[in-house]
Amino acid sequence: MRVSTNIVVCMADQMRPFELACYGGSALRTPHIDKLAEDGVVWDTAITNYPVCLPARSVLISGQHNRTATGGVANIKFETASNRIFMPQYPELGRPHLINTTLPECLGSAGYYCQAIGKWHIHSWPHEVGFDAYTIPHVQHANSAQIYSRNGGPEFSPPGFNVEFEAQEVENFLRNRPQGQPFFLYYNISPPHGPIADIPDEFLHMYGPDDIRLRENVNEGEIIDRDHWYKVYRWDFRYYNYRLPHTLTLPSGYDIRHLTAEYYGAVSWMDTAVGNLMASLEQTDLLDKTLVLFLSDHGDNLGSHGLMQKGTPNDESLRIPLIMSGPTLMAGTKVHGSVASIVDIFPTLMEAAGLPVPPHCHGQSLLSMARGRERDGRSAFFETPDYSGLRTPNTTFAVARNKDRQLQASPSIVFDNQADPFQTQNLCKTADLDRLYQRLAELDQELPWLHQDSTV
Repeated sequence: MRVSTNIVVCMADQMRPFELACYGGSALRTPHIDKLAEDGVVWDTAITNYPVCLPARSVLISGQHNRTATGGVANIKFETASNRIFMPQYPELGRPHLINTTLPECLGSAGYYCQAIGKWHIHSWPHEVGFDAYTIPHVQHANSAQIYSRNGGPEFSPPGFNVEFEAQEVENFLRNRPQGQPFFLYYNISPPHGPIADIPDEFLHMYGPDDIRLRENVNEGEIIDRDHWYKVYRWDFRYYNYRLPHTLTLPSGYDIRHLTAEYYGAVSWMDTAVGNLMASLEQTDLLDKTLVLFLSDHGDNLGSHGLMQKGTPNDESLRIPLIMSGPTLMAGTKVHGSVASIVDIFPTLMEAAGLPVPPHCHGQSLLSMARGRERDGRSAFFETPDYSGLRTPNTTFAVARNKDRQLQASPSIVFDNQADPFQTQNLCKTADLDRLYQRLAELDQELPWLHQDSTV
């Protein structure tokens, strides 16, 4: 009888990799992520295929690029010529997106028990796409006084902070999971996505502005509407929707260093949840029977190039941490020269479970590289609301799309990431780019769009 590997996908929200020790950084205190990296495999270059929450998560669950999984929309349910309908606080019944067999459906049909805990932010309810059980919060971000539903049941708001509540949900699941079958746990941690001022004091004040070394491509003077964006980071919807009075004023002297310090505190807080996960696996005798994959849905600009948050075709927005740890993997390995992306997660987990990869998947398994075999030099396809592009080991190449979704005739953005790691020199008018353009154009033709009619 085949013994299937348990699977945990642990996804942070809006977390870039640069400051982590396993990516060469020294700014952050993240002992649990550091330990996971020491015991596992780290991809030097991994990206999101669409640097916005709903699309990135839909890519992971569907195994398809966002244009096929959701029709190319961003954090909205659907889009017409005259209107953009944003997701409500909870998913809606039905399945207008993710119309092909999902990751939990494939695993579930092979005997896995599938559980989702934490941020969801996909259009359909978890049970509609293959999860057996779930505890998910409102779409809008709140670290305290968050509202949840368990398995579609009555709303409730647990005391304290979301990170600790969800960590306890994870521990409860691992201790009380159905016996006699493997499990897939999809665990989503909301920080460091804002509200970064709504976190425990220990982490809110863990770093000070004098501790912060900004990335070399940050110039605070280039940030448009700084006051607004800083309040969005600190208070999220309680500022931009509710305009609660306490969200309308920034602390005296607040600047990009203060903002970054609070973001770092949110990362360190998130790291405690990773530690709780790993401790719970060890205490339940599951650690050596479980593949753990840690990543983020997308990065965060934090002022680089004058940009805030995500949704743009540069490394601060596109790049994510990607760490795998578990049985049969080459512990302490770093994968160079090959770009992994979120669309590769579905086939990776199917191979880890000993199951065939469905033909509708757009990615390729990462497992052979995680087991120490030769790097394949692959590139990754990405899209944003305005661009389609390729991220190769050395180059970022992006082409703008017109209103009819057609690629423009020439590239818009080209960065040599080896010579220019902070992406300050756009080479689109000087580089020889015919091969990359041709490859992008081929992918653009090969990858179908989900018709917008199906999202109404």
